[in-house]
Amino acid sequence: MKRCQRQSGMSLPGILIVMIMVGFFLMCAIRMSPPYFEYLSVKDIISRIANEHDSEKQGISQIRRKIANIFNSNQIYELEPSEVEIYRKKGKTYIDANYEVRIPIMGRIDAVLKFDDLLYVTGSPEPIAASSVPK
Repeated sequence: MKRCQRQSGMSLPGILIVMIMVGFFLMCAIRMSPPYFEYLSVKDIISRIANEHDSEKQGISQIRRKIANIFNSNQIYELEPSEVEIYRKKGKTYIDANYEVRIPIMGRIDAVLKFDDLLYVTGSPEPIAASSVPK
């Protein structure tokens, strides 16, 4: 009597499909990591500037100059210093550095990284929610 042996494991097409999927996600991670690490630098820079700012002695133009100098020395390319909004409301100075980065993946497929937690009030190293800003 012949016994049929049961085969187990993945077939060659199955292995190729899994490898293509792993390769795609690896490519996405490799392309998204530089803007993410740049975001971490921007967050640290804006946090330090917001914490060190003294609204009694320094004006908005000095904050802008400081941001431009630090962005230039740290090679921040995704966010221009002119795109950082600095404004005063009800006696407080706000620094809004929220931005997004669009990264082409392949063909018409893009990845969008949205960094929207970069709103600071001067004198505090922690970001605030956009809804807590007085109108």
